[in-house]
Amino acid sequence: MNQIIETIAYLREVIAVQMIDIIFAISMILFFRIFSSSMAYIIIRMFKLKVKSRKKIKESAFYNPLRVFFSLLGIYSAVVFLKQPFGISNEVMVLATRAFEIISVIVFAKGLAASFLPKSTLVKKMKEKTNNVEDSMFDFMLKIIRVVIYIIAGFLVITLLGVNLNGLVAGLGISGVIVTLAAQDTAKNLFGGLVIFLDKPFMVGDWIEMPPYEGTVEDITFRSTRVRTFENSVVNIPNSIIANASIINWSKMEKRRYKINLCIQIDTPLEKLEKFQAKVRDMLQAREAIYDESIIVKFDAIQDNGLNVLISSFTESVDYLSYVAEKENINRKIMKILREEEIELAYDTKTIYVKK
Repeated sequence: MNQIIETIAYLREVIAVQMIDIIFAISMILFFRIFSSSMAYIIIRMFKLKVKSRKKIKESAFYNPLRVFFSLLGIYSAVVFLKQPFGISNEVMVLATRAFEIISVIVFAKGLAASFLPKSTLVKKMKEKTNNVEDSMFDFMLKIIRVVIYIIAGFLVITLLGVNLNGLVAGLGISGVIVTLAAQDTAKNLFGGLVIFLDKPFMVGDWIEMPPYEGTVEDITFRSTRVRTFENSVVNIPNSIIANASIINWSKMEKRRYKINLCIQIDTPLEKLEKFQAKVRDMLQAREAIYDESIIVKFDAIQDNGLNVLISSFTESVDYLSYVAEKENINRKIMKILREEEIELAYDTKTIYVKK
């Protein structure tokens, strides 16, 4: 009976000790979880002594990754603490350690990649020092940097998993031909993207035309260029196609041509025709958007059904909407002059003589 009592007392003592250990481990997890934000703030604050705003520090790319890391550190520390009281095996501890290391690599890789996003403080400072680099080229370089960071993190994770990289490289060498054949299009598109950035035929925001597509460039990625058409649809054009195509960049126009051919009735008196030409020329010269030296108003051809008058000039209205508005205004003025001079436009007619 005494032996049973002693056994029960021992079990109570052991359970009490284990409960204390569990409570302490849970306290460690809660401590790191509650104070993870403060610890992340303190560490970032150490590297940004000049930054006084708490909001800007919290916007740092490493703020959230550090919070996640300290939360994980609390869980890992609790597992390490419980190893001896609960007799956790070395194999389980190895797995826990490896999982902690892998997750830490992923978290910090994500934070490092986030620091190279266009909106990050680091990137804004880099842009200020490299004003001569175009935004599209700069964004493309940032994408390459982020990809390299994730590739390095991937190799670190593979190493932590215990995979022999030499064997992996040898395996890739065996299947290299298959991979190369499968990745031909991807490689072509990648080099096509590099050609676009080096040759600079267009940038994000430009209005381009590449038959059968026409629209505004929204984004340039590794594989394709995204164009928003005037029908408000989106088309993704592979970079390899663009690199070998003839592209019209309408956004590069310094001026835009207005041109119209008017066929006036053939029996119109020359005096009226000359007066009409003079009025059209004066009207064009009076418009601020028209380059005076480019104005052409000429009686350039005699056709079967009428007299052709060529009206041509260049306007500084380059974008499509302003150009159409300017074109409409000129057309209205020309129609008004035609009515004032009582000049009629010729129709495509033919006179047929019947022999009796």
